[in-house]
Amino acid sequence: MGCIVLTGALDGIRVLELGRVPPAELPGMMLSDMGAEVLKIETPRDIAALPDAGRREAAHTYTNRNKRSIALDMKAPEGAALFRRLARGADVIIEGFRPGVMARLGADYQAVRAFNERIVYCSISGFGQAGPYQKYPAHDLNFLGLSGALGLIGEPPGRPGIPLNLVADNGGAAMHAALGIMFALFARERSGRGQHVDVSYLDTTIALLAASPNLRRYFSSGVAPRRGEGIFCGSYPYYSIYDPRDGRQLTVACSEPWLWENFCRAIGRPDFVQYGRQPEHYRRAPNAQETAVRAEIETLMRTRDRDDWNELLIAADACVGKVYGVDEMARDPQVQHRRMIVDIAHPEWGPVRQFGTAIKFSESRAEPRTAAPMPGEHTDDVLRQLGLAQTEIDQLRKKAVVA
Repeated sequence: MGCIVLTGALDGIRVLELGRVPPAELPGMMLSDMGAEVLKIETPRDIAALPDAGRREAAHTYTNRNKRSIALDMKAPEGAALFRRLARGADVIIEGFRPGVMARLGADYQAVRAFNERIVYCSISGFGQAGPYQKYPAHDLNFLGLSGALGLIGEPPGRPGIPLNLVADNGGAAMHAALGIMFALFARERSGRGQHVDVSYLDTTIALLAASPNLRRYFSSGVAPRRGEGIFCGSYPYYSIYDPRDGRQLTVACSEPWLWENFCRAIGRPDFVQYGRQPEHYRRAPNAQETAVRAEIETLMRTRDRDDWNELLIAADACVGKVYGVDEMARDPQVQHRRMIVDIAHPEWGPVRQFGTAIKFSESRAEPRTAAPMPGEHTDDVLRQLGLAQTEIDQLRKKAVVA
């Protein structure tokens, strides 16, 4: 019986990526981990602006791994013509500019569709391709604020907590873009036609609010939730962060009654079982008694170190977790076992450490294969594949059309 050769789920799919920020690069990285051929189109000035010290950092750029890179000035007529040649053979185009930029370059969906009706064209922008805000500048924090999500994060009083750029940028826009591309590719298998995938950072952040029970109750009751209210706000004793003796924090998330009972018995306070989750907790902040119980648990937690509490509570079948620094996370045996920290061989820098691939398959290969390229690293290879002679490539480079 011959050996089984695993292939990527997207082997043979060709992607052109025009994204200058990580959330617009992450969908292409996810596709490339699944086997797609992703060509990143950058500009010649990207190379000129890259300092020597940035070369090593560029190799570690997580969102650009497995990709090839060409530096191409699409504002030049020759550069625009080369883009069209590349787009004719593409299955997917991903662009992350404000609405109107790609149209000015003659490279928007309608322009590409005219000569490649099978193209799946994904536009990732702050507010989408239509609407009064479509050309406004904004970043993750702005979208969090406009979506209503920011106002619900953290405990009052004081300002809301800022969850890095994990929500609007990566959890919202990037993940929805990758999924939208896959939906469109699946639809193309049936219809033979591609389509435009319009992804907005604001839209996708609002969509993520569906995970909050408070928001579901807002639509049914009309009562808007406020920060500090609801079971996941961090103020209730069964769903909170505690400070053990050594100052290293522990999360407790025993929102189900039986898990809370396990926790209370393990810490020697079965009398606290009555302060578990109640239906009214979804729509109010903790009362004085519940706040006092949380304070008592805080005092109790300071009698042991974090790891001692973690071991005891896991043995009791309670939902707890250590609050790691990044170094601790990278050393964790579960993280290691799941290969979420990996090394990729690089010809110049040796092992390049990366995050692993979060989606595991039983039959398909999904993995980091190559570290991120330098801007323009594959320009000559790509142009030769298009049939250009080296003399033509040299002439284009002399005119700064490519780099």
